[in-house]
Amino acid sequence: MKLCIAEKPSVAKDLANILGANTRHDGYFEGNGYLVSWTFGHLCTLKEPQDYKDHWKYWKIEDLPIFPERFGIKIKNNQGIQKQFELITKLVAKATEVINCGDAGQEGELIQRWVLIKAKCTVPVKRLWISSLTEEAIKEGFKKLKDASKYDNLFAAGNSRAIGDWILGINGTRLYTKKFGQNKTTLSVGRVQTPTLAMIVNRQHEINNFKVEHFWELKTIYRDTEFSCQIDRLKNKSRAEEGISYLKDKEFEIVSYEQKEGKENNPRLYDLTSIQVDANKKFGYTAEETLKTVQSLYEKKLVTYPRVDTTYLSEDLHPKVPKILSNLQQYAQFIEPLMKKPIAKSKTIFNDKKITDHHAIIPTGVNGQGLSGFEEKIYDLICRRFIAVFYPPCKVSNTTVLGKVEKLEFKTSGKQIIAPGWRVLYQGESKKENTDDSKNKAETKDKVLPNFVKGEKGLHAPLIHEGKTSPPKYYTEASLLRSMETAGKFVDNDEMRDLMKENGIGRPSTRANIIETLFRRKYIERKKKNIHATDLGIQLIGTIKNELLKSPELTGQWENKLRQIEKGTYSPLEFRQELFQMIRNLTDEVIFN
Repeated sequence: MKLCIAEKPSVAKDLANILGANTRHDGYFEGNGYLVSWTFGHLCTLKEPQDYKDHWKYWKIEDLPIFPERFGIKIKNNQGIQKQFELITKLVAKATEVINCGDAGQEGELIQRWVLIKAKCTVPVKRLWISSLTEEAIKEGFKKLKDASKYDNLFAAGNSRAIGDWILGINGTRLYTKKFGQNKTTLSVGRVQTPTLAMIVNRQHEINNFKVEHFWELKTIYRDTEFSCQIDRLKNKSRAEEGISYLKDKEFEIVSYEQKEGKENNPRLYDLTSIQVDANKKFGYTAEETLKTVQSLYEKKLVTYPRVDTTYLSEDLHPKVPKILSNLQQYAQFIEPLMKKPIAKSKTIFNDKKITDHHAIIPTGVNGQGLSGFEEKIYDLICRRFIAVFYPPCKVSNTTVLGKVEKLEFKTSGKQIIAPGWRVLYQGESKKENTDDSKNKAETKDKVLPNFVKGEKGLHAPLIHEGKTSPPKYYTEASLLRSMETAGKFVDNDEMRDLMKENGIGRPSTRANIIETLFRRKYIERKKKNIHATDLGIQLIGTIKNELLKSPELTGQWENKLRQIEKGTYSPLEFRQELFQMIRNLTDEVIFN
């Protein structure tokens, strides 16, 4: 008898229907040589300090740092969970083979492996690894079951992550709470949580300490077109007034008029972070809301696996694309032009070298009509992005005009869309979403300029523009997610972001939960779409003097080591020893300084 263990009852039911296990029992299905059961997510967790030594239950600074000789797991203290685990243990005992049908990712692997370890599974274990829950994908996955040992490194990485978070969370939180909490406030410290909070607090300090500076710029209007003088911003108004006096009664001359055709490349397919970013910008959805919505769409078989960090598709998906597109009937007007010729196998879309566990998030081709609310909007984002990547680039005409008034040079520029290409999918939307990053960006509007001729001259109307410098912007969830992805560095380029993802803070699947944890612990708060650090959050970061704990770059390096463990190029033991040493040094530093 083969035992399949899914991560949720709903998935187990789908598997049972496809496998012919049609007899329903309490906690599992049976039939056609299969038993199909499920977990409820995490049935197991790492043991708590008091499970190793009784006196570790009490928060005493003299007991720190706490390092169990050997980490153990236990079943969560919940009656329903314990009942289901006991059932799984009995099913494992009578199975000839176990098929791990958990979510195909690091967390899913960890959940199932812990259960099998605790259930003392000794029979052969296979792994179902699929990117969608459609009947076709499940049947294909069962034809290509892998030996579980192929995913040993994935489990090692997940296990190392959990142990690392335990080591730092338990020791760091107790250390700072006992030293600085005055026995009133719990000061929570975490490997990902703390540097994320530090980024928010540092941004707030930059805003609070920002000093506004006024400046003046010379501009002029010629043929109903505004030109900007190409000199540095002026620090006082009198200099600007002198400039106006110089410009008056002198002719404006066109020095050059240059038009160049260019293109705006197609957007990338969605990974989890980018769809969370877009959903926050467009609809104000939180990262957690978006993750839950995409997960729901995945479980409804409408989109592929959500917890991904790549924007590419595997090359074997190329022949399946026309069928997926043709099934998206509600987008027929956009798909019809694509179906007139073969879909190109572009390396910017299909690239096996850019994929680890799963490909980008795309629709499965299952009919998604009838959705509403969050699901309808998120599904629409995914479908439009999927269609847009196969359209031609957007062709534009970039115009630059240079002029002069005697010795002073002026410039203006504009852009005109010649052929919209992929932009037809987004007609009616603003061409440039608001960006909330540390560098202030003026939103430039496309403008069509009149035709100018080199050498033409005429009257103009000079003017003074008075402006003032702006402080950095508060983080939104969109900009915070991007900063976590790139270890605190602002990167606007898709290719550069890809290169930095291996050093990002946390993983796509954990970032939303980290942000929600900071809200839940009252370290940050929302004010409209902006994220503000609370007094408690500012106090915590001010208390932590050790830059190691607050550094996005170092946390990103740890994340990179976890990825190396996943690839089999780094030792989990070495990773653990480094964490032990770091906590040992941190404890000594806080206690004795």
